[in-house]
Amino acid sequence: MSSRSTSAGGERTLPTEIWVLVGAAFIIAIGFGLVAPVLPQFARSFGVGVAAASAIVSAFAAMRLLFAPVSGRLVQRLGERSVYLGGLLIVAASTGASALAQSYWQLMVLRSVGGIGSTMFTVSSLALVIRISPPQHRGRVSGLWSTSFLVGSISGPLVGGALAGLGLRAPFVIYAIALLGVSAAVYLSLRNSHLAAPETSGELRLMSFRAALARPEYRAVLWSNFANGAAIFGVRMALVPLLVVEVLDQPTGMAGVALTAFAAGNVAVLFWSGGLSDRFGRKPFLVAGALICALGTAGLGYAPNLGWLLATSVVAGVGSGMFTPTQQAALADIIGPKARGGPVLAGFQMSADLGTVIGPVAVGALAQQTSYGLALTATGALLAIAGVWWSLVPEPLQRRIAAESEIDREPDHVADVPCDDAEYQLAHRAAEGCGDEPEARADRQATSLSKVESA
Repeated sequence: MSSRSTSAGGERTLPTEIWVLVGAAFIIAIGFGLVAPVLPQFARSFGVGVAAASAIVSAFAAMRLLFAPVSGRLVQRLGERSVYLGGLLIVAASTGASALAQSYWQLMVLRSVGGIGSTMFTVSSLALVIRISPPQHRGRVSGLWSTSFLVGSISGPLVGGALAGLGLRAPFVIYAIALLGVSAAVYLSLRNSHLAAPETSGELRLMSFRAALARPEYRAVLWSNFANGAAIFGVRMALVPLLVVEVLDQPTGMAGVALTAFAAGNVAVLFWSGGLSDRFGRKPFLVAGALICALGTAGLGYAPNLGWLLATSVVAGVGSGMFTPTQQAALADIIGPKARGGPVLAGFQMSADLGTVIGPVAVGALAQQTSYGLALTATGALLAIAGVWWSLVPEPLQRRIAAESEIDREPDHVADVPCDDAEYQLAHRAAEGCGDEPEARADRQATSLSKVESA
């Protein structure tokens, strides 16, 4: 059974299952950060060159990209919980086996399999969090989710540094054991949870990729996530270290300081922006966040000194922290409660992965032919376009629906739902009100509507 913790004032907070999944995301991110720094060195230990060692990293990312549509279909068919646990176990097995690899090609195959498992639990975990999150707290949950991944990713290399004396194979063993522990914790938490249980056929509403693509908000989400992948996960990781060393003539270690400054700006607003978007709507944070991140990203390319670089990194981090959790909440708004949208979530993930793959190559070539300033300005332009795009589409958050969903949780009330709207009924599970006598239903609808308007 699921449970909700309660504050001193009696206010219901997030389901326990949410906290378990957020904690699992934190451990997964730490483990990934633990393995990532040693992976190229481990590959090089088999006597291959730098390009071959880098290909190990690319293979993992490529399999994530290629397998995402399949993961979406698996979620649609098998449900989020089964695909999530299956993906975790695949990554655990492949990571543990990587520690035993005796050749470069064995490591390549195992990391590729790990990429398949990674996309399975990435798509399904986001789907699961969306489905069990209270609609009025989607932004808050997305902020928690993003913060857990970010803090875990930052902590991973620090933990890895402390364990450096154990050898190149040890991080893979530690990560595999951690994943098995996470799998057990998630299974025990969700096995009897009615929130995470597969829906019955009468409750289940499926959203296809084509149906989502018909909505302007989803097209905006795809572009902003592509720009996020290209700018934040691709270009920043590829160009900032080179900019620090080749342009500013700073030690290599200062690149890590610049990335930490970005992360600091990010963490400062992630949770705050997600929660406020539940109150004031998604668009203000999506538009402002994308434009602020665009300004900071473009400013990086014209940094005359390290101080400027760190300041613009913080600015870009603040902008990213404003729109990253908010666009995840907007995606949840698009899919809606009590719905399953595996292909929709897979498309969302693929857009970021595509940006991560294409961004460094295209922008790196532009920097080589022109300058870092122009290349990073072009990267900022991708984010600026996302901000403008979001300003032109409808607001994804429907406050009335969120408020009605809250009323629907109160056993003595039924939300004001039109009885001839089947999709609306499925989304809010208030169909029982449609069989009442007209007078009784009218009384309950009047009470519900007055509570919605007062909220």
